[in-house]
Amino acid sequence: QLQLVESGGGLVQPGGSHTLSCTAPGFNLRLYVIGWFRQVPEKEREGISCSSIKDDFEYYNASVKGRFTISRDPVLNIVYLQMNNLRPEDTGIYYCAAEKRTGCPGAMAHWGKGTTVSVES
Repeated sequence: QLQLVESGGGLVQPGGSHTLSCTAPGFNLRLYVIGWFRQVPEKEREGISCSSIKDDFEYYNASVKGRFTISRDPVLNIVYLQMNNLRPEDTGIYYCAAEKRTGCPGAMAHWGKGTTVSVES
């Protein structure tokens, strides 16, 4: 069973940068479309970025485009979400998700437990 583990959440000041990581011990993430999602209180979880090696494609939600970057380290088998120029509205629980046979963006079958990012002064 694929288990995704997010790490790197924390408290960040507005305008700051932060990087989240997603790993899956024992599974080759290159074979999966990987997505990053964000959940804020009283709102639906939204997809903010995804990466498909198969389709050589990356997607960014309009709210993060130009500020966030998804990347992969194939050797370490880690998927990163680099977040720059963070805003208070970026606060939320960030989830990593994966699926082999899906689009980017697309439906995901495997989810991590999430890591919390708080952007405040």
